[in-house]
Amino acid sequence: MGSASRSLRHGIDRLRSIAPWAVAGAACAVPLTVGASMAIDLLQKRDREQREAPRPGTFHADVEDSQLGIFTDGETLYEDMLDEIDSAADTIQMETFIWKNDEMGQKFIDSFNAAAERGVTIHLIYDGFANLSIPRSFYEQLSPRIKVLRLPTVARKFWKGPLRYSGLNHSKILVIDNRVAYVGGFNIGSLYARHWRDTHLKAAGPGTWGLRQAISQVWNQYHDSDEQIPWVAPTAWESKLRVSANQPVQLIYPIRSMYINAFERAQERIWLTTPYFIPDQQLLSALIAAAERGVDVRVMVPQESNHILGDYLSQGFFEQMVRSKVTVLLYAASMIHAKIATVDGIWSTVGTANIDRLSLTFNYETNVEVIDDNFAAEMEKVFLKDAEHCEILGPDWLDRHALTQAAEWVLKPMRPFL
Repeated sequence: MGSASRSLRHGIDRLRSIAPWAVAGAACAVPLTVGASMAIDLLQKRDREQREAPRPGTFHADVEDSQLGIFTDGETLYEDMLDEIDSAADTIQMETFIWKNDEMGQKFIDSFNAAAERGVTIHLIYDGFANLSIPRSFYEQLSPRIKVLRLPTVARKFWKGPLRYSGLNHSKILVIDNRVAYVGGFNIGSLYARHWRDTHLKAAGPGTWGLRQAISQVWNQYHDSDEQIPWVAPTAWESKLRVSANQPVQLIYPIRSMYINAFERAQERIWLTTPYFIPDQQLLSALIAAAERGVDVRVMVPQESNHILGDYLSQGFFEQMVRSKVTVLLYAASMIHAKIATVDGIWSTVGTANIDRLSLTFNYETNVEVIDDNFAAEMEKVFLKDAEHCEILGPDWLDRHALTQAAEWVLKPMRPFL
């Protein structure tokens, strides 16, 4: 073997030896980066005014044998959720990202405890990292009859596969008696009830099965067979209402493909709302290519989100969009946290995934995909009502201050971690 071959072999062996550590380092960099951004946000957004969020209303559509409701304000949604929890007879499954220890969070604690006392089987999942600031004593109020999984922050099986065991639990799902289910952007807390514009979907009928299955898959990955949520058969094969769920432990991430497929099919319009717009180039290219072939592409984002760092990262993509034919809408009335889209008046999605790397290639996320013109018409009503509170980003964006452009350039390396 020649010296060149030996050097090549040595280099390959060296790469193999350090690759697991490199992957682990990348996986650890994500929560560290998120933590740093949260600290920056706490310092910079203290003086931001908390404004009452607009309430576009509640919208309804029947899709096959499922009755769907679109909720656009937290107070109405939480009231509906609590009523359904109070009427539960057999089972409740809930998965959430943030669960605040405030007035609204306490109402959910009390309702779950009351349901457990009357014999309802309850499984609850919440994310440990997202709730680091919440004292454990708050969740310890839950009845011992309730089965609880706090997705751990650090104590995970990283050694079994860093990418499989490092995703945050960002899904927000509630399923009652296998007959009604909710999914969307709302976390649990009084702030979200009044001050955030968000969107949640309620499904009654066969459409609930996929959401129950999404929760069960997460729970069952962390429990032995005798503690698992049992499988139940779907009542129908759904053709117009589908659930796409990211499952990091299985390295399954269908939501990104769902979005790209819809954008590539678009012929007339793509109306997208997301609180954090930090796309990869394939997704961004799909939007720009659609706009260039004449599709009405509108992307709605907060004028000021709850993450200042995320705002700067989003702005780094605006120049490409302004130079193309994509319309950027800046929602100015409050923080908008909705993760929704509709295409060509036919296809729609409501769910938990943002248009960023964390959501599309890292976190546990759940989106419902609906292919129905009546439902899409209701979704378009929501978008147009929100658009009344938006400013359109114009060509003058290209002349923004040089320091702003420099900050966007400096932050580019953080895009893969957010």
